[in-house]
Amino acid sequence: MSNLSTAQGWRTVLAGLQMLFVAFGALVLMPLITGLDPSVALFTAGIGTLLFQLVTKRSVPVFLASSFVFIAPISYSVDTWGMAATMGSLFCAGLVYIALAALVALKGPGFLHRLMPPVVTGPIIMVIGLGLAPIAVNMAMGKTGDGSAELFPYTDAVIVSMGALLVTLLVSALGKGLFRLVPILAGVAVGYALAWMFGMVDMTPVEQKSWLAVPDFVAPEFHLAAILFMLPIAIVPAIEHVGDVLAIGSVTGKNYVEKPGLHRTLLGDGLATSAASLFGGPPNTTYSEVTGAVMLTKAFNPVVMIWAAVFAIVLAFIAKFGAFLQTIPAPVMGGILVLLFGSIASVGLNILVKARVDMAAQRNLVIVATTLVFGIGGMAIGSKDWTLQGIALCGLVAIVLNLILPHEAEADDLHEEQAVVDDFVEHHR
Repeated sequence: MSNLSTAQGWRTVLAGLQMLFVAFGALVLMPLITGLDPSVALFTAGIGTLLFQLVTKRSVPVFLASSFVFIAPISYSVDTWGMAATMGSLFCAGLVYIALAALVALKGPGFLHRLMPPVVTGPIIMVIGLGLAPIAVNMAMGKTGDGSAELFPYTDAVIVSMGALLVTLLVSALGKGLFRLVPILAGVAVGYALAWMFGMVDMTPVEQKSWLAVPDFVAPEFHLAAILFMLPIAIVPAIEHVGDVLAIGSVTGKNYVEKPGLHRTLLGDGLATSAASLFGGPPNTTYSEVTGAVMLTKAFNPVVMIWAAVFAIVLAFIAKFGAFLQTIPAPVMGGILVLLFGSIASVGLNILVKARVDMAAQRNLVIVATTLVFGIGGMAIGSKDWTLQGIALCGLVAIVLNLILPHEAEADDLHEEQAVVDDFVEHHR
């Protein structure tokens, strides 16, 4: 019996390592794009996952790591207010999750859907993907994300970036089993090899680092303008969180909205995000890649995710590994981001399609059109001291328009949207 238990224990540990492997590509890509330390991101992903598992009483098999929703806001905030102030604003963004968790506990899970129905969440998520498109293209062409400087020759950069993109596409579309869940990792590996051949890789930072070191943690500072800029953005991933919880529930055959409760999973997500900011890490979110891996491997035991978190924390202290991650050239990341950011935009479009949002209805057209143009066009409202723009602005605009615009009395979309809300609430009673 003891031998059987030992064997099962080792399988759980190895399954945890496998889950980290699945999440790894996206986990480190986000901090590399925004200029954050990937070692810190590994550490805070581990801490965030442990906090989530503690709050949800080890009942939900999910892994938390870097959220791509915050890429553009973090980049802007770091440039405008600095890294420490950005971390302070992200700490407060985590508090938004906690506030929403309290509201869900009081009003029920249907509250979030009524606040942000598909006609609101769809275009906001589209803005996230399409707004980031220039960053991907600039990096793919060998430039900095903002296009202000050329880092590598155009021809070399395009060969590397398109090679990485092609491999990512092929693995995503044609891969089998667990291999299909790691397209980003496969794309990075092939792109890195191509970049090495073109002399783009500089290993000096790796040689200069010791094997073990404490990650470069950053303490938060609190700047009112940065906080006000970041707060509205937290609403979008909170809504996305609901979809992730429903997805993992459908995989395991359990209703996590009921037990441990959506309020607990939201609380865990919020605490994970706020905790990450205390060390200088990116906001945390549940990872769809890991949900796919859970479905494939049938690793339903949440202890697997605890082991994945432990491995992430250990890797964070291997300094040479963190330095190696930072040697990945911009064209490699650019090629992969073309697909990644496009996929985010497609998710937003898919939300509108699945919910059968009637774009012939003037109300829906106004909300979607205004949100898209404000977000992608770069509309900004405010002064020199405080500006509301990007995802924060278009998110608030979409929510407000949805609340104040009257439904057309004769339009079918009112009944369809209410039916979706009623089904959502009924399903989770």
